[in-house]
This record gives sequence, structure tokens and C-alpha cells, in this order.
Amino acid sequence: MRPQCETVFLSFAERGLSRPFLAEAAADGFQTVCLKENAPHIFRAAREVIGWLRRLKADVLCCSGYKPDLIGWLAARRAGVPVVAIAHGWTAATLKVRVSEALDRWVMRRMDAVVCVSEAQAVKVRRAGVPADRSPVIRNAIRAEGFGPADPACREELQKLFPERRERIIAAAGRLSPEKGFDQLIDAAALVVARDPRVGFVLFGEGPLRDNLTKRIAERGLQGRFLLAGFRSDLARVLPVCDLAVSSSHTEGLPVVVLEEMAAGLPVVATAVGGTPEVVEDGVTGWLVPPSDAAALARRMTDVLASPESARAMGLAGRRRVTTHFTFAAMAEGYLGLFRAITRPGSPVHRTPGAYATRLANVTRVSDYDAR
Repeated sequence: MRPQCETVFLSFAERGLSRPFLAEAAADGFQTVCLKENAPHIFRAAREVIGWLRRLKADVLCCSGYKPDLIGWLAARRAGVPVVAIAHGWTAATLKVRVSEALDRWVMRRMDAVVCVSEAQAVKVRRAGVPADRSPVIRNAIRAEGFGPADPACREELQKLFPERRERIIAAAGRLSPEKGFDQLIDAAALVVARDPRVGFVLFGEGPLRDNLTKRIAERGLQGRFLLAGFRSDLARVLPVCDLAVSSSHTEGLPVVVLEEMAAGLPVVATAVGGTPEVVEDGVTGWLVPPSDAAALARRMTDVLASPESARAMGLAGRRRVTTHFTFAAMAEGYLGLFRAITRPGSPVHRTPGAYATRLANVTRVSDYDAR
């Protein structure tokens, strides 16, 4: 969005987990702020954000996550700055998350706008009470050019993670949490390996379900064939050397990891949830299957592996789709249009005329650090 928009990033400290994010943003030339206050001190945190909004003469506050939404909304209303939320998706993973998400829906109804990352998420947001004219769809994007051709040396590195060499390697990536459905992926992997013992699976990511998934792998007899490879910061390097990617989620907004897998030139087998069908073209860039159906997941993985020529065609089609439709240029155009609309004098969402600059200068995003 440069040079039309100056962005300053405010982030909660999150026990130091935000440092890599803030360091990377600073390295890219952005001003960054690590906030001192945090939940449960909601009002103290809001006062700190108010101070930054006034100091920066911010035109818009853009919030990402249910905690930033609440604190940001309180701060923006007090500072007289329009406020935008980004609806990435709701998981309902735990009771605490369900309560937080219910509060988030309440707050979103009071935002000046709620950006939905997919048409499917827009349906949920509008069902929660946000009007359609305040819930535009601006899809996620990635830098597809960062995913180069497969490096044979990297393929060998991946092979060495397995006790025995695998003829085909199927990849998945994501936080090890309930909504990702990795238990179903393990069950599907057992069916695939029963048909072809030469296939190996590798799952990149960390999360609270690691022990549970390790146990399930053992129960299905997949030790050494289904690897929990941990968090990797180099997915752009390792994904292109795999043969197939799988997404087994129960819910999604618009999955960035699927965009990355397609940018890596991989065919994708994915559950048809949330915004995933807006990314994966069934039968063209991969296959869509019902959620919570391990047999269907296994069947489509087997279909892809059985036809290498068709798999390559799907992978190439997927990369073309990402580079055409899910670009940061398109994403930036959507956000700039929204920010200009809500800061324009006379706009129906221009809550406090004269309380902030009409020239779009500072777009400040308050964000939870998210290891996904």
C-alpha cells in the first residue's frame, strides 16, 4: 500500500512471542511498537492504544484477532478514529475460545467495517449481524514468487527424516489444534499406506495436540511413516519437494497454507470447508472432500498418486491460480479502497467528523502474534 498509506504496527508482547514479527516488520521499514499492556487489563491496554492513535494522528485502526478487536474498538471509539476488524475465521476449539468468539461477534457488529477473508466467512459475519455494506470480502494473499522449483538437496534432507526412503511424500502444515482435523489425516494416512507402503507423510507445525497425535500415529502403526516435523520457517523451500499436499480442516476462513502449497506447485486434496472451495478448484487444482471423512480423504490422495501426469497438471494449474487471483497487489487495492471510503467526509461510517485527519496517512494494525 506504499506510498499511499503509512502503516505502523502495534502488537501485544505475548510473552516475547511477538518479537520475530516485530523484527521482520521493522526490517521491512515499518515503525513497530510492542505494547506494554495486555489482557486481562483491558482498559489499561485500551488507554495505551489511545495514546498511540493520538500520537500517530492515525486515520484508521485495523484490528486482527478477538483480543485486538475488543481493545482496539474501545480505543478507537475514545480516540475518534474509525476502526476495522479482520474476520479470519472462528474455530470454537475450546470453551474459552467459544466465549471469546461470541464477544468478538458482538464487537464486530459495532465496527465501522469488518473485512472478511472469503465469501464463506462473509456469510458467517453477516449472519452474526454485520450488514453486507460493512463486511467487504478481501481475500488473503501470499508472495508466490518466493516458492521456487524443487531443490533435490532439500528432497534428500526430507528423506533423511524417515527411517526408510519413501517413494512419495505427502505434506500437511498447520497448528496442531482441533480445528485442523489432523486426527482424520492420520486415519486417512493409515488407509493410504495400507495400499502403498512406499508413501510417507510429513506434518509441519506445533501446537497443543502434539502428544495426542503422536499417540494416534502409534495406534495406527504409522511410526516412521507419518512424521511430526515441528514448526518450519522455510516452507517455501520444503513444500516444492513434496508430491502432494493435504488440508484436513473442520473449519477455515481462507487457508493461507493451501495458497502456499499451490504456489509450491503441489496438487491439493482438501476438505470443502469455509473459503477452501474458493481456492481449490475441484478436479482442476486438486480435489475437495467432505470434512471428517478419512476414507474420502484417503481415496482422493490415492487417486492423485496413481496419476503423476495429472498431479503435475493440477500443481501447475494451482500455481497459476494463486499468482493470478491471490496477490498482494489485489489485497492492497481492496484495503486502500476500504480505508479511503471510511475516512471520506460524509461517509455513513464516518462516526466523528473532524476528529481525525481526512488524508490517509497512518493505518495502524493491532495484532496478536499467531505462530500459524
